[in-house]
Amino acid sequence: MTKINNLFLFVFIAACFVQNVQAAESSVMEDKTLVKLQALDKSTARTVTFQAKVGSTIQHGSLFIKTQACRKSPPLEKPESAAFLQVWEVPIGKKKSEWIFSGWMFASSPALSAMDHPVYDVWVLDCLSGEEENKEAQDSETKAQTADPSALEAVEGEPEVEEVAREKNINDILDEVTTEETSE
Repeated sequence: MTKINNLFLFVFIAACFVQNVQAAESSVMEDKTLVKLQALDKSTARTVTFQAKVGSTIQHGSLFIKTQACRKSPPLEKPESAAFLQVWEVPIGKKKSEWIFSGWMFASSPALSAMDHPVYDVWVLDCLSGEEENKEAQDSETKAQTADPSALEAVEGEPEVEEVAREKNINDILDEVTTEETSE
């Protein structure tokens, strides 16, 4: 009788172990090739949705955003997308850049690991594969902008740049206007 009980106990423990292994394998997040981001310019209250390929660096205003990884949970699991982003800024008129953020951002909890910047907010919306690219991000102006290659060279700690050529935006125009007013 004890041999039969031990056999049932062994089979039960083995079944529980196999079920736990299968659950662990199904909860592994899948790597994706694109990250869908949204950015807010607090000075103009405009939001922009855009996409970036994993490994690429894009420019949004004075920010440079490099996506290192983007992972998404399987369809049958709790929905979650997470991206590892590195964000730095090249202030206007300066040659040295400043680190803003480096870490994982989660789509379901943007405040958990948020970028702290006085002008811009950036957060992750989703991780996509190449065939899931959506129309909204394809039409985005920011997607068309690519980072200036000279701004991508990093020296231990912070990336340095010589000078980044940008189109004039509202902040540049306001700076020119205030400079002209003070000189008069």
